[in-house]
Amino acid sequence: MSTVSDAEFVSKKQLRQAEIARLVGGRAIASQEDLKQALAAGGWHVTQATLSRDLREMGIVRVPAEEGARYLLPEMVVDDSKPSLESLLPQLFSRVEGVSELLVLHTLPGGAQPIAEAIDAQGWPEVMGTLGGENTILIVCRSQKARGELAARLTAMASAE
Repeated sequence: MSTVSDAEFVSKKQLRQAEIARLVGGRAIASQEDLKQALAAGGWHVTQATLSRDLREMGIVRVPAEEGARYLLPEMVVDDSKPSLESLLPQLFSRVEGVSELLVLHTLPGGAQPIAEAIDAQGWPEVMGTLGGENTILIVCRSQKARGELAARLTAMASAE
């Protein structure tokens, strides 16, 4: 039984990631399933875990767009074109809840990453950092008081028209 050497694994990974970059850069891809099918059509059969890891390693983000959410390469996201927190929250906010210094913001599917990035860009002193998944953001605040104030601010921003 032969095993794949590290050099072969890295090489296959690099080739696979180059194909992912080509696909994402060349057309609108709305979901990991769409990307997985496009890869399979080109002979690349990957698991969901591998695809998620590749997207994360490559810095590919899923952002809302006029025609629906889509994946973008890091170089395709220009700072000026990033949607503001004020425009994202009313569209993607679901609810917010917290405990101690931790705030959990729930979004519609695909909304967590762009909102987490927009929160980080605000530079608010009460926010130590964010961790965004697919539809949930963990926000670490500096105090319980800061968490309460931030929850109220985000809720107000989400309900603004």
